[in-house]
Amino acid sequence: MPKRSPYKNQRGFALILTLLIISMIVVVTLQFNRSVWSGLYGSGNFKEAARLHLVARSGFECAVTVLSEDATENEIDTLLEPWAKSGELSLQSTALFEKGHFMVEISDLCGKIPINQLIDEKGEWRPAQKDLFERFLLSKSFGLDPDEVSILMDFIKDWLDPDDEITRFGVESAYYRGLDPSYSCDNGVLTSLDRLTLIKGMSKELVYGTKEKEGLISHLSLFGGGKININTAGPLILQALSAEMTEEMAKDMIAYRKDPLNDLSDPKWYQKVSGMDHIVFDADLITTSSHYFIIQSTGILEKMEQRLTVQVFREPGRPIQILQWKAA
Repeated sequence: MPKRSPYKNQRGFALILTLLIISMIVVVTLQFNRSVWSGLYGSGNFKEAARLHLVARSGFECAVTVLSEDATENEIDTLLEPWAKSGELSLQSTALFEKGHFMVEISDLCGKIPINQLIDEKGEWRPAQKDLFERFLLSKSFGLDPDEVSILMDFIKDWLDPDDEITRFGVESAYYRGLDPSYSCDNGVLTSLDRLTLIKGMSKELVYGTKEKEGLISHLSLFGGGKININTAGPLILQALSAEMTEEMAKDMIAYRKDPLNDLSDPKWYQKVSGMDHIVFDADLITTSSHYFIIQSTGILEKMEQRLTVQVFREPGRPIQILQWKAA
């Protein structure tokens, strides 16, 4: 595989972004006029609302195009690529609207742990995923001991698996129906990470974090193929990839991949990091390319804001697929 040059002509890149944004605005405007304008006409501030929607949607469309272009040009994904530097898009947007601008951010979901991949179609643990998640929960950042993690894993399995059979120390719907307010166990994949707080043992402090410590939620995703992109994963995820990994090793990996001269195409590149030649990650757990992303585009008009949060699936040669869309 030919090694990619990490550098791009900055002026050329800025021009491409400008033309890209202009073209996307034209497309979105045409779509917007057909599908949205009539619904906003009855509102007293319909012009501002219309403009705000247009600006936010333009940011999303630009992000989609950047991701699509990247898929045609690169076989791997790193934090050195244009999609990971979406601040450039945001800066360009300020000069392209008479009023307002957008702030857009693209994040790689494959750098996170896909919570819904813990259980297979038969309701059984995927061993490699289970081990990864257990090591992650044992991070000192969360303050859980091995016994607490073991029981918490039972609670999670019973929430995700399709049956009503209790796993070891786990609980099923009978327990949750006895709560006030009562609810039933999902017995299926999570549709929102916020639903983690419904699982026994998953306190809001553990899920969302506190001022003193971080929460689980920023390291998890709903979507993913099961493999972690070691080119984009954070230190806690990297450390969880092997029982032999240390905090310092994870930091060294991040420093190594920041150097644009280092080749990150081989999934075993981590063994080139000083002191890590003996470390072996499960090949079923790691990758250097990504297919799942989250796009956050915020349209800003004076004191008004509209945020679009969209999770997408990207496959080379095919249109990007929207998996989940939220507007706020």
